[in-house]
Amino acid sequence: MEAAVKGKIHFWPVMTAIFFGNFLSVLSTTTINIAVPILMAHFQTGLHTMQWMVTGFMLATGVTAPLAGYLGGRFSYKRLYTFALSGFTVFSLLCALAWNPAILIVFRMLQGSCSGLIMACTMTIIFQVIPQERRPFAVSLWSLSAMVAPAIGPTFSGWLLQFASWHWLFLINLPVGAAAVILTQLLIPYYRMNVPKSFDVPGLFTVVLGSLSLLGAFSQGGSWGWTSWKTLSMIALGIVLLILFVLRELRTEVPLLNLRVLKNRRFTVMLSIYSIVTVAMYAGTYLTPLFLQTAEGASTLKTGLILLPSSVLLALLSPVVGKLYPRFGPVKLISAGIACIFAGLFLMSRLHVGIAHNFILWAMVVRNLGIGLANVPSSTASMEEIPAEWSGHATSINNWVRNVLSSLAIAVFTSLLSNRQAVHAAELAGQGVTAGSGDIGLQSFTMGVNDVFVVAALLVLAGFPLMLLVRRKNENIQAEGLLEGPGTLKKESAAKL
Repeated sequence: MEAAVKGKIHFWPVMTAIFFGNFLSVLSTTTINIAVPILMAHFQTGLHTMQWMVTGFMLATGVTAPLAGYLGGRFSYKRLYTFALSGFTVFSLLCALAWNPAILIVFRMLQGSCSGLIMACTMTIIFQVIPQERRPFAVSLWSLSAMVAPAIGPTFSGWLLQFASWHWLFLINLPVGAAAVILTQLLIPYYRMNVPKSFDVPGLFTVVLGSLSLLGAFSQGGSWGWTSWKTLSMIALGIVLLILFVLRELRTEVPLLNLRVLKNRRFTVMLSIYSIVTVAMYAGTYLTPLFLQTAEGASTLKTGLILLPSSVLLALLSPVVGKLYPRFGPVKLISAGIACIFAGLFLMSRLHVGIAHNFILWAMVVRNLGIGLANVPSSTASMEEIPAEWSGHATSINNWVRNVLSSLAIAVFTSLLSNRQAVHAAELAGQGVTAGSGDIGLQSFTMGVNDVFVVAALLVLAGFPLMLLVRRKNENIQAEGLLEGPGTLKKESAAKL
C-alpha cells in the first residue's frame, strides 16, 4: 500500500465522502420504484417492460461489481470511485432526456453499472483505510447512507411526482453527484494495493453472459412458459456459463474475481444470509408501492407518506445496531432480524382491497425493524476475517451475488405475480363472481401480491439454519490454520484463502 494511507486517517472526512456517494447510488433506486405506474402510463407500456427499468439497473449493478476488484487494484479505489460517481451523474441526465422506454432502460442499465462500482468501492475503502476497531461503526454509517435514501426517497419522490414530472427524479441526482465527486477528491486519500498484472477477459465474458441469460429466462418465464425450450435453454446456458466462470476464476493466476475467499466459512455464510435478506427486502420495496397505487388508488405522495415511518426507523437503526454489534455479536442480532422480517412479510400477505393503510404502515415497520437488525451485522461479520488486500475481491463478490440475486428475485416476483393473478382471476370467474371485470382484476391482483409475499416470507426463514454454521470470530480462521494466535493473521493467510 502506498504511503498516503500509512499516516493518520481522518475518520469523519473519509466517511463523509463515502456517505454521499453511497446515498446517491441507493437514492436512484428507491425514488424510481414509486414511479413505475406513472412511467407505464407515460410510455404506454406494461409492467413486464417497465420492470426492466428496475431489474436492468440491478443486473448492471451486479455485473459490474466483479470488475471493481481488478479496476480498484489497477487504478486505485479513489480514482475508480470518482469515475463511477461521474458516470452515474452523467447517465442520470441522459435518463431524464429519454424519449422511449427502451432508451430509458438502456440508460438506467448504464447508470446501474456505475452504481455497482460505487457500492463496491465504498465498502472496500472502509475495510482498507478505516482502522479495525472503528470498522463496525463505519459499516453502520455506510448502511445508514443506504437507509437514509429509502427513508426520504419514497416520500420525496411522491411529493416530486405530485407537483413535477418524472424527469426530476433523475435531474435531482446532478447536484448530489457533483458534490460527491468534489468531496471524494478532497477527502479520500490516494492508495493502491497489489496491482494486477493482466485482465481476465474470458472471466468477464462468462459472468456477464451467464448473468444476463439467467435474468432473461426468469423475467420472461411467465410469458414464455416455464417448461418452454426457450426458458429452459436460457437457464441451462446461464448455469453452464457461470460454472465455466467459477472454474476459470479458480484456475487463472490473475482472476477477475478471486473466488478463493469463499473458502472462509464466515464470509460465505454471512454472504448467503445477506443475500436472502436482500431478496426478501426487495419483495416489499417493489410490491408495496405497486399495490398501494394499483389496488388502493393511492397517490404517489400518499404512498410515500405510508412508507415513511418504516424507512425512517430503518435509517435510525443502522448506527444503533453498529454500536450494539460488539456487545451482542452477529448471531443474536441477525436471528432477531430474520424473525421480524418474516413477521412483517407474513402480515403483508394478508392484504385485501380497501385495507386500512395503517395496517400496511405497521407491517412495514416490523419488516424494516428486522432488516435493520440483520443488515449491519451480516455485512460486518462477513468481512471480519478477510485480509485488507483481499477486501476488494470480497466486497465485489458480495455485491455481485447480492445484486444478481436481487435482479432475479424481482424478475421472478413479477412473473409469479402475473401468473398468480391470472390463476386467481380464473378462480373468481369460475366461482360466479358477478362484479365488473375491473373489480375482479383488483381482487386477483391483490391475491397475487399476497402469494408473492408468502413466498418471500418462507424464503427468509432459510436464514435460520445458516446461523448454525456461524462460528465465533477468529474460530474459523484458527480452524483452517490461518491465525498464529487470537486476532493475529499469518502472513500467508491470503494465499491459503
